[in-house]
Amino acid sequence: MNIKPLADRVLIKALEVEETTKSGIVLPGTAKEKPQVAEIIAVGPGGLVDGKEVKMEVKVGDRVLISKYAGTEVKVDEEEYTIVRQSDILAVVK
Repeated sequence: MNIKPLADRVLIKALEVEETTKSGIVLPGTAKEKPQVAEIIAVGPGGLVDGKEVKMEVKVGDRVLISKYAGTEVKVDEEEYTIVRQSDILAVVK
C-alpha cells in the first residue's frame, strides 16, 4: 500500500471489535454501525490549510476516535481505509 495523505489529512483503518450483549450473544463487527475507533496508518505533513497553519498532532499507530460520518472511504488491495481531516479526529485513545 502506498497512500500518502496531503495537507491535514490522515489515513485510518477502522478497528472491528466484537461485542457481547448482556444476554451473551456475540455481535461481529459487521453487525454493528460504523466503528468510531480507528488506527492511524499514515499522516499528512500539515502546513498551510485554508490560510491557517496546521500542526499535525497525531502520529502513525495512534488509536483515535473519529466523527461518525467523517471522511472518504477508499479500498486498496482488498483493504478498506478512510481518509479524514485531522479536525474530524475527536480524541486519541490511550
